[in-house]
Amino acid sequence: MIVRCLEGGPRRFTELRAPLRAVTPKVLSETLRAMERDGLLTRRPYDENPPRVEYTLTPLGRSLIPLLDAARAWSETHLPHLLAARRNHRRDAS
Repeated sequence: MIVRCLEGGPRRFTELRAPLRAVTPKVLSETLRAMERDGLLTRRPYDENPPRVEYTLTPLGRSLIPLLDAARAWSETHLPHLLAARRNHRRDAS
């Protein structure tokens, strides 16, 4: 979800929180730190008051976008089959 949020360019922490409102600030911070550690994004602090930090995908992070696109396309194509399999499984389990 963070990769998708940063796909259009740099965003501040508060700008990430809006579309990710189901994620707690603590979990978002931890995830951003882990992604920075893994080289997927960069964190750029600005010496301002109040403090401002922007996050940007690195080329490595951007390389995930085609994979996400492929997973979405696969899901859209196969969702009816998955839902049918679930219905059949529930029926067989009853």
